[in-house]
Amino acid sequence: MKFLAVLFTASVLAFAIAGCGNSGKAAKEKATADSTRVADSMATAEAAAKTEAEALAAMPKTIAEVASATADVSTLVTALQAAELVEVFKGTDAFTVFAPTNAAFAAIQKDVDNLLKPENKAKLQSLLKFHVVAGAAKAADLTDGQKLKTLQGEELTVSIKDGKVMINGAEVVAADVAASNGVVHVINKVVMPKKM
Repeated sequence: MKFLAVLFTASVLAFAIAGCGNSGKAAKEKATADSTRVADSMATAEAAAKTEAEALAAMPKTIAEVASATADVSTLVTALQAAELVEVFKGTDAFTVFAPTNAAFAAIQKDVDNLLKPENKAKLQSLLKFHVVAGAAKAADLTDGQKLKTLQGEELTVSIKDGKVMINGAEVVAADVAASNGVVHVINKVVMPKKM
């Protein structure tokens, strides 16, 4: 009888130990599954963040951002800042900008230096607005002899000859630079309004 009691106790202990071993294994499997789920969630979140960042980078920039990122029109950017017009080209209103190159501004450097003085801000604004038309007009939208009313109030005249697009005698040297709020055409000359 004593022997049976010892055997019974040993069996219960063996069963309990086996049970602990199985629950330990189950706990380990659960922890592994949990950590896999967390890793998968983190990978999904990282992929979503990367996709969002890539989408933002691929979005067209505003006219102000396009101009700032284009080395050949840095003088125009300086002039826009001095005239306090940068914010206009960061908005959602669509514009067509005929952007003179740095060389174009250098050709009239004395005038530029004078216009950049704070007391001449209104004249500088007038000159810069003479290079801007409301709405987004791509090169293909322009026709020979077309008149474009500028933000300054006067008109620009388009002429097209031998495939070259000219704006008041200035040649478009880089057309259709897309922006989220319009289009930029780089020109090789600063066009001067009659009134400033």
